[in-house]
Amino acid sequence: MGLFNKKQKNVSSEAIYKMITDVGNGFYAWNGKLYYSDIVRSCIKPRTKALGKMVAKHIRETITEEGKHIESNPVTYIRMMLEEPNEYMSFQMMIEKVSNQLALNNNAFILILRDAFEHPVGLYPIMCSSVEAKYVNNELYLRFYLQNGKIKMFAYKDIIHLRDDFTNNELFGDDPTQALSPVMNVVNTIDQGIVHAIKNSAVIRWLLKFTTSMRPEDLKKNAQEFADNYLAMSSSSAGVAAVDSKADIQQVSTSDFVPNAEQTDRSTKRVYEFFGTNEKIINSTFNENEWVAYYENVIEPIATQMSNEFTRKLFTRKERAFGNKIIFETSNLTYASMSTKLQLVTMVDRGIMTPNEVRYYFNLEPIDGGDVALLRKDTGKLKEGGDE
Repeated sequence: MGLFNKKQKNVSSEAIYKMITDVGNGFYAWNGKLYYSDIVRSCIKPRTKALGKMVAKHIRETITEEGKHIESNPVTYIRMMLEEPNEYMSFQMMIEKVSNQLALNNNAFILILRDAFEHPVGLYPIMCSSVEAKYVNNELYLRFYLQNGKIKMFAYKDIIHLRDDFTNNELFGDDPTQALSPVMNVVNTIDQGIVHAIKNSAVIRWLLKFTTSMRPEDLKKNAQEFADNYLAMSSSSAGVAAVDSKADIQQVSTSDFVPNAEQTDRSTKRVYEFFGTNEKIINSTFNENEWVAYYENVIEPIATQMSNEFTRKLFTRKERAFGNKIIFETSNLTYASMSTKLQLVTMVDRGIMTPNEVRYYFNLEPIDGGDVALLRKDTGKLKEGGDE
């Protein structure tokens, strides 16, 4: 491929960003591998699924004598690319993959492949361990250190770069590990404490406290005698144990080892708040207003950024001047209550929504002729003179 064989001249380093995600098998223990945490994965999954359901469309707005003319998906190769960005995945799966990268690293990258006429024909998400920004002949390039060990460099103009927490670095979003590491260490410590609690509760059931000092071998001997006399299945003590004043016996329960539940919930809530979510969103027990708040705070800003970046990188300045842009259609009305959906019927006879648009929110298939806007007969436009 020609992009991989470009000669590099006057290369100067600009900035380096190390991705924190990792792949592999094994037991999760907090060491920077965020996606191995069940809490982190549950936090980002609702956002990923919501973004994956968005429909990308190429819109062209032109101004004519009659007014603004809007075309949806007027170019075939753009429409096909927005349905099947590459041979390995659908557009939905690509967006979900990119959304995960954005949530874990505050950076996500999509490579744009172009044909001989510089038309975009393919989109490929880039999985890498680190990224380095360089200038080649006064043009910005990104050098990617891929997870398979290979190194690739592409022009920044051919990269759709999504970012979050865009604060300190001039090009990349800030690394989330500095803010998330303390609470993740607490969560991991609590999880390990629960594991040890289960192990200890299965082994230690009684605790003998001796009031006098004893040698280690005597402690083991007395503990073994107590177990043989009172804990063995063949014991004849009828379930009654007796000890003298030299020892105090205490039964140990699982709760004696388990960490404080309130502290556990507090640490988990801090992780939820970091990702802008809550327990109802994760468990899908939210109501209409709760979903609207989550959508406007988390989903909509990312959708707006995606629309801007796809438009900016897929079209030239001239094409954008002629009204070409990429939009991502999504609606929080999907989770609306039935009463709210029924109120949409009043939008149909006023020409605000088409019948098929309303049927979409009821999960009904479109009907023939349902894409035509309707208008009630007792309404109409006012003439210049003010007469109806």
